[in-house]
Amino acid sequence: MTNPQQRNFAELQSILPGRCRGLALLLSGLLAIIASSCSTSKEATRPASHEPENNEASLFVVPTNQLPHLQILPVQKTTWALTIHTTGTVDWDNDHTTQAIAQVSGPITRILVDTGTYVKAGQPLLEVSSPDITTAFAAYRVAHNRLNLATLTLNRSRDLLDHHAIAQKDFEGAQADYNDAATQVQTTLQALRIFGITQKEIEEGEKQGVSISPQLAVRSPIGGMVVQKLVFPGQLIQAGATTCFLISNLSTVWVQGHIYEKDLSTVRVGDVVEETSAAIPEVFHGVISYIGAMVDPATRTTPVRIVTSNPKGLLKKDLFMDVVIHTQTRKDVLVLPASAVLYNADNQPFVYLQAEADKFAQRLITIGTQQRNQVEITNGLKEGEKIVSAGSLFLQFANSYQR
Repeated sequence: MTNPQQRNFAELQSILPGRCRGLALLLSGLLAIIASSCSTSKEATRPASHEPENNEASLFVVPTNQLPHLQILPVQKTTWALTIHTTGTVDWDNDHTTQAIAQVSGPITRILVDTGTYVKAGQPLLEVSSPDITTAFAAYRVAHNRLNLATLTLNRSRDLLDHHAIAQKDFEGAQADYNDAATQVQTTLQALRIFGITQKEIEEGEKQGVSISPQLAVRSPIGGMVVQKLVFPGQLIQAGATTCFLISNLSTVWVQGHIYEKDLSTVRVGDVVEETSAAIPEVFHGVISYIGAMVDPATRTTPVRIVTSNPKGLLKKDLFMDVVIHTQTRKDVLVLPASAVLYNADNQPFVYLQAEADKFAQRLITIGTQQRNQVEITNGLKEGEKIVSAGSLFLQFANSYQR
C-alpha cells in the first residue's frame, strides 16, 4: 500500500514531460527525507526554541538511500595569508601629475587643447604674447653679435702677434673680450631655453633684420591627459605664478585606502591589493606604496596609498573602491566550503553536523573572513568534525518542514 507522498509523486511523474522527471525524482528524495524525519521520536520534532545550550538542534534521521545525495567533509585546518577588507577612493598619481605653468607674463592669444585631451611631452598647450620674449631674444642677438665681433678681433690679434705687430697684452685683452662674449651668449641662450624656445626658433631669432615674434607656446612638461584647464583666452597670466593646465598620466592611479588600527600590525609596504568598484565590472590590481604615520582620532584609521594599474583609463578621480589587501602575515585557521554555511531566521550562520552515520543536527557557528570558496570558522566547530558541505539546503528544508 502506497503512502500519500508516493501517490503524489506517481501522479506528478505521469503528467510531467520526460525532461522534468529528474526534478520529480529530486522532490521524491526530499519527501523521503521529510517523511523519515517526521517518523522519528518527539525529541526529533522538538521546536528550535528548545535547542540545547550547545547550539545543536535535536537530531533527525536521513534515510540510508538518501545519504549519497549529501556530501560530508571534515572540518580542516589550513594556513591562510591574512586579508584585510577596507574601502578607498581613486586619486591621480601625484608622481605622474604636474602643472603646466607659464614662464612669461602676458595675455593668452590662443588655447590649443581642452580638458580630456591626451598630449605628448613638449606639445604646445597655448600661446601667450609677451614682451619678455622680445627682450630675451634681443639680449641673445646682442650677445651673439658681440661674440662674432670678438671672434674676428681675436683672430686678427693672433695673426698680428705672430708677426710681432702687437704686444702680448693686447692679444690677451682680445682673448678676454672673446671669453666674455661667449659667456654672455650662453647666459642669454639658457634664458630662451627656460622659456621653452625650440632650437629652430632660436636659429630663426639669430637672423638679423627679422622682427622678433612675441608669441610663446606653453608646452606640456609630461605626456598624459589634460585633467584640468584653468585659463581662458585673453587672460593675463603671470610668469611662474599662473597654473594653466593640470596634466596626469592616467596609466597608474593612487587609491587612498584606510586601515583600522587593529589591522596595522599585519599590513606592510609591498602588499598586493585587489580593488573592485560597483560601477566597473573589472578587478584592478595594485601595491601598497605608503602607510601613514598617524591615526585619525575621529575614525581610528590610518591612510594607505595603493599604486594601481589603470591601462584602460577606467578609474576616475574620487571613484569609490572596495579594497582587499593580501598581507604577508599568515595564520592557522579552521575552514569550511562556503556552500556548507546557511543562515537561520535570525540571520545566524549554522552548518549541519553529522552526529551519527544517518543523524544530523544544526550547529551555530561564528565565521570570519572568506577567501575564494572557503570560509574561516572562528567558533562553534572543532577540527575533524564532519559537516554537510553539499545538500545542506535540502536538509534545512526538511528540518523546517517537520517542525
